[in-house]
Amino acid sequence: MFLLTAYTGRAQEYTPPVLPQFAASIKTGKIQLDWISGFTQVKEIGIQRSLDSVLNFNTIGYASYPTQTRNAYLDNKPLPGSNYYRLFILFTNGRFMYSKTVLALSDSTIRADQKLQYADIKDAAKGLRGKEQENKEPERVVWHPSNYIYTTADGNVNIKLPEALQKKYAVKFYESNGTFLFDIEQVKAPFLILEKAIFLHAGWFNFEIFEDGKLKEKWNLFIPLNYKM
Repeated sequence: MFLLTAYTGRAQEYTPPVLPQFAASIKTGKIQLDWISGFTQVKEIGIQRSLDSVLNFNTIGYASYPTQTRNAYLDNKPLPGSNYYRLFILFTNGRFMYSKTVLALSDSTIRADQKLQYADIKDAAKGLRGKEQENKEPERVVWHPSNYIYTTADGNVNIKLPEALQKKYAVKFYESNGTFLFDIEQVKAPFLILEKAIFLHAGWFNFEIFEDGKLKEKWNLFIPLNYKM
């Protein structure tokens, strides 16, 4: 009986603690991580990010006040595609643990499902003409959003390619003057969200979609300074 009691007590002592709450929310161009913790003997908390939820986690920053019960971290430069996060918690006694892994989800208070039409952006586009000559609105009589890559009401850029699992799609993004920005060599999911922060500024951007090596669509999109809620 004594040995069983001692073993039980030791097992409880080494049971790894679990964070009561840990969430990642997609805001306007950023991802905010919030967590609640009862840990007091904490030396540091590192924030780690990955695109696949299993491998390639990299530390992108540290909590400013790791011993606080409520804590938060803002990822100002999320990656294209799905962003997964976990916390690396280092205790003062040298032990460490990882939190559960969470996927950044859209903030439910923002209407992220509404595609911006020309009527939504024309005033903002005109307002940028004088300030950004290199990023001015393309002179087109009628502009309409693409069915594949478009800006939504939360200010983010959505990529919607239903056959992404069956075909190979690549996407290239450019400034409105033709300067290359970045590309996605292969779109591996039918739906992706690109955070506004990736584009660094508001204005017009051009893009090209390639399907199995052939140009599928060449069009543009507009990212406004402010977002429509």
